[in-house]
Amino acid sequence: MKVSIVIPARNEERRIGRTLSEYSEYLEKAKKDGIDYEILVMVNNTTDNTREIIKEVMRKNKRIGYIDLPGRGKRYAILEGFKESLNRKNEFIGFVDADMATPPESFYELIKGIGEHDASIASRAHPKSVVNTSWKRKIFSKGFNFGVRSTLQMPYKDTQCGAKLFRREAVENILRNPPYSQWAFDVEILYNLRKAGFRIKEIPTIWNDQADSTLSLKKVPIQMFFSVIRLNLLRSPLKHLVRLYDKMPERVKIHHAG
Repeated sequence: MKVSIVIPARNEERRIGRTLSEYSEYLEKAKKDGIDYEILVMVNNTTDNTREIIKEVMRKNKRIGYIDLPGRGKRYAILEGFKESLNRKNEFIGFVDADMATPPESFYELIKGIGEHDASIASRAHPKSVVNTSWKRKIFSKGFNFGVRSTLQMPYKDTQCGAKLFRREAVENILRNPPYSQWAFDVEILYNLRKAGFRIKEIPTIWNDQADSTLSLKKVPIQMFFSVIRLNLLRSPLKHLVRLYDKMPERVKIHHAG
């Protein structure tokens, strides 16, 4: 089983070394189970020492690589990582955030649990999940998911957890129908795959909120809300309203890591 793990990284010098080391150590042990892995870091317009730290870890593990990208956000970084991973003939391709919110053992559960499905996604809402986060983030997560499920008629209890795995065919479909949204990127991927008939499974996970996260709970929920509304309009007979929608305050300038 050949697996490629894409990690988008922008100015992650404080965290990327630990993430790569722990994922490497865990996945090396998983090779006994027939897992042939690679880790591909998409260095997204970084201005700190992220690149140098990656190079240091690469000297210890040749299964790690990186690609430099211009600064176009997490969406662009993941899609470019998908393209590169397809060139390497991987059977399964996934992505995970650089901050270690999802530990390697939880990503490995996505690999083991995918079964006959086309995608497996980490779900913090699963009753067997262990989630360490603030009450504010829990409220935001539940509220956003309620909006996604009611607006787009999606059955998934957690679309936003930053750990997902796809079969090669699903990734090819994602690239044929690339998501537009930066802030509802995960939602749009899952929506498009489900509409195309791909089977998606939610997997319990361990998720630890990171104290140095740059996510703004004041601005991001608004941006994500409008992104979901736009996605709903694009998939409805009211497509012409998107132009009107684009004039609304969706384009709030928010800068974040990754």
